[in-house]
Amino acid sequence: MNKLKFILGLIIVVLTVSFVSSTKPSYKFAILKYSGGGDWYANPTSVPNLVSFCNDNLNMNINQTVDEVNVGDAELFNYPFIHMTGHGNVVFNENDVTNLRKYLTAGGFLHIDDNYGMDKFIRTELKKVFPNTELVELPFNHPIYNQTYKFNKGLPKIHEHDNKAPQGFAIIKNGRVLVFYSVECDLGDGWEDKLVHNDTKEAREKAFKMGANIVQFSLMNN
Repeated sequence: MNKLKFILGLIIVVLTVSFVSSTKPSYKFAILKYSGGGDWYANPTSVPNLVSFCNDNLNMNINQTVDEVNVGDAELFNYPFIHMTGHGNVVFNENDVTNLRKYLTAGGFLHIDDNYGMDKFIRTELKKVFPNTELVELPFNHPIYNQTYKFNKGLPKIHEHDNKAPQGFAIIKNGRVLVFYSVECDLGDGWEDKLVHNDTKEAREKAFKMGANIVQFSLMNN
């Protein structure tokens, strides 16, 4: 009897360990910290909320804790997906440029979401990282718009500021998208807690679905 209890107890322990191991998050995302005075810390609830949406709706296994990482730090390589946002200036020093280039060419992915005001700065800094590669606008039939969720007209417009159409640009090397840059869109604001911007349910749903497409594309199709 005691032997039977021991065996049953051992089975329970093995199953418990197996369950914990199988449900342990397989990777983490991070917010990119940069110099220049721009508010890299804008939208603090956005990426954690996007992670929750991806885990709940796409059966992903992303760690709910979103880290912050400096663009020039070696820790950048710990994250398969990096998100960058802000309203103002961005400055990459020589170490930042080298580190970010190595991260992206080694398989990393950067999503930049202009929170209105960052565009003229980030374009200059990206040119430092890839001086011979231009940002190109992706067509609406690109896979990033056609993952689990379909966006036949490209990026959704979450907030109106300049009355311009949203655009999705990319830096592509050897056929792989290294950087996806969303402009005139405000995706990150749409991921924020509802009370932050009081966006409609429809707008937030579009933002989350497009964000999920970006994540899915970066992890599975890139």
